[in-house]
Amino acid sequence: MKGTSRSLFVLTATAAAALAWAPHGDARVTRIVIDSKVSPAFCTGTPPVCPTFGDIGQYETLTGRAFGELDPHDPQNGEITDLKRAKRNAKGKVEYVATFHIVKPIDMARASGLMWHDVPNRGGRINITTDLRTQGDVGLSSAWQGDNAGATTVPPAADVWSPTPLATIRANEWVAVPVITGVTGKIFGRIINRPNGTTLPNSNPRNQPLNVMGNPIPYFPADSADNSDAVMTIRIQETINGKFTEAGTVPNSHWKFCYGEDATFAAPGSPTSLPVRICPSENAEPFKPENLYQVVYKVKDPYVLGVGTAAFRDLGSFFRYRSRDDLDTPNPLYGYIRWSIIRGSSQSGNFTRHFIHLGMNEDTAGRIVHEGAWPLIAGRRVANNSRWGQPDGVLELYQMGSEGPQWWARYSDKVRDLPKAGILDRCKRTGTCPKIVETFGGAEVFALKMTTSWVGTDAKKDIALPHNVRRYYLPSSTHGGGGGGFNEAIADTGVNCPGNNWGRGTLRANPVPATQLVNRLRVALREWVMHGTPPPPSQWPTLKPLDQNSGRHHDWDDDRDDDDDDRDHRKGHHAKWKPLLVEPTMNAMGFPSGVPGIPASIFLPENFIFPVFDYNWGRRYDHSEANGVPTNAPPPIRHVIKMLVPRVDADGNELGGVPTVLRDAPLGTYLGWNITAGPGGLGYDGRPFHAGQVCNYVGGMMPFAKTQAQRLATGDPRLSLEERYGTHDGYVAAVRAAADNAACKGYLLAGPAAAAMGAKCTTTIPVGFPDDWAALVSAAMASNVCNQPGDGGKCNPGP
Repeated sequence: MKGTSRSLFVLTATAAAALAWAPHGDARVTRIVIDSKVSPAFCTGTPPVCPTFGDIGQYETLTGRAFGELDPHDPQNGEITDLKRAKRNAKGKVEYVATFHIVKPIDMARASGLMWHDVPNRGGRINITTDLRTQGDVGLSSAWQGDNAGATTVPPAADVWSPTPLATIRANEWVAVPVITGVTGKIFGRIINRPNGTTLPNSNPRNQPLNVMGNPIPYFPADSADNSDAVMTIRIQETINGKFTEAGTVPNSHWKFCYGEDATFAAPGSPTSLPVRICPSENAEPFKPENLYQVVYKVKDPYVLGVGTAAFRDLGSFFRYRSRDDLDTPNPLYGYIRWSIIRGSSQSGNFTRHFIHLGMNEDTAGRIVHEGAWPLIAGRRVANNSRWGQPDGVLELYQMGSEGPQWWARYSDKVRDLPKAGILDRCKRTGTCPKIVETFGGAEVFALKMTTSWVGTDAKKDIALPHNVRRYYLPSSTHGGGGGGFNEAIADTGVNCPGNNWGRGTLRANPVPATQLVNRLRVALREWVMHGTPPPPSQWPTLKPLDQNSGRHHDWDDDRDDDDDDRDHRKGHHAKWKPLLVEPTMNAMGFPSGVPGIPASIFLPENFIFPVFDYNWGRRYDHSEANGVPTNAPPPIRHVIKMLVPRVDADGNELGGVPTVLRDAPLGTYLGWNITAGPGGLGYDGRPFHAGQVCNYVGGMMPFAKTQAQRLATGDPRLSLEERYGTHDGYVAAVRAAADNAACKGYLLAGPAAAAMGAKCTTTIPVGFPDDWAALVSAAMASNVCNQPGDGGKCNPGP
């Protein structure tokens, strides 16, 4: 990597002169290379038909790489673990290469001025949606994950300065970060539910990979030919709350590190590519799916992962503020970007929270990078700034991600003996905090450890929500929302449990969609960032009362000390209030007994909610900042943190959160959790280790009986469709009422089409966005609910 650093930052073309004096060294992107330009873009068919997006016209895409450098002595980079140990160039700077993908109007004079800076999830490249293109918005997807594994693998041509075909540099987002060669440490890997299936390589009992979330663990053994200091332990049981039963260790002479799907103990291969695999000898016991195999081993050459976080910051800043790079390549967005929003979903949303916590929303010239932020379905901070970090982790046992403050406002974490802190601390000191919208649902509570960000580690009271944050909870939903629709006969096929080869769920897929809420908030966040229009009131389950109409009680300031704030506990105030957050037990939740397919055993602490663990990662690791060097592998558990969950109604559907049509006009019980199938059980697919426990972070659904007679025959305590709605028209009326409630409270888009259909509360919808009220009611009218052949429009057509 080459190039010298100079800077010329711009906000708009008119501001260029005022900023022309910016000192050398502020910019960190020194060169951009456009590897591919597609103009016009999004064409389909033969001959190609290329769409036009309203008055904005056609779009084009630019895909390329940015070459950048960091000053290891700059305080703005001071939080990056191991940066000062990284190799430097002749100017004393640390270099990186990061990919980017721009989606922009061909005629930038028609652009809106808003850029969505999307965070790739495990390297996946992102295009902004058609509604945003119709508004003239710009999309920027850029790399951050530098672990060089799976979809973020860095290609050999990463640092070629000339334009390079995408087939050579890959179509995913990756960032090449420094490696600290010669450094070693200990980590662990796990083989779970393997072998499984009937096809290779999964079915091979003598060759299995060390993965995290289905991707390779990104570090090689210090010596692949020598496992003498490694330990492989067999576990025959492991509970959700961290208890386990071991069945001894595997002698080191019985296995080897190996490489390649065809590798064997006799021919283990060489460490040229991931994943690292384990090959037992022919004389040793093979892998068995009923066991978990945990391997603790020495690894080498850690990545400076935090450089990827800085690269994301620097690219966002470059495309906003600089006219050209150091070799005079023009910035294609220069002068057209007035506002920027960082947005990430799931792992990428965790990165968004991590990015803000590190103070990276301030660039190296002291300017704000993003005016808005939207972490979706994200309840933690990604493990991207410690040595041996594994950003692919999803908070299974012993995985990082819940360390330090998970809450926006300052809170005293006395349970873990950590200093009072909040995610917004650094950006508040510099005036660079974005306007934040966060959205999530049931799966984030039960598996992704969400509620500590609401009530802290002692779970005694609600943590204040700052004025620049809005929070929206989608009740009774799966991770990312379900497929939607109104269907009384969802196929009973179960679902796959996400995570590290977790298993398969016994319950149907949860259909409660996030689509309509996400559509509404996409409009709201644009308006808040661009015009200062307040979004709808925050809605989420709490311990204190919530004004369901205004949500004003949730627009708290966080300036007061949480230790002295007793506003939640005034005697006589809201005397009939029942907290919407409760202990995770069947009784406390109010979950109905006798629902078919829901055994009482799922609510036991060893099977149910994933808790936050207070791990001891060792003295060289900062447990508050989540940086430094972890030395304990696996880490001892010091505390199992108390978790709370939403209370439910008589059907088992969650209370609190945003009014949601399918949840409020239900066809069954919608769960933020599912149950992992075991041998002989419905949906069992040969992966038994987690049988009977929650199915990681995927939701489930148990439909209502159609008729009263069917309900009584199974002992189902929940009313049938016949008893609730009576007829198809009765169900459509319930959907109308639920849609009106959501629209009138500001959580559902309802426009002219809705008005023509009789909606109670309608408004103007920006061009390109859907009229979700009309779409939902139309879908209910056309649905099969009490409308199957022979029903005659009745839930119980009778004889």
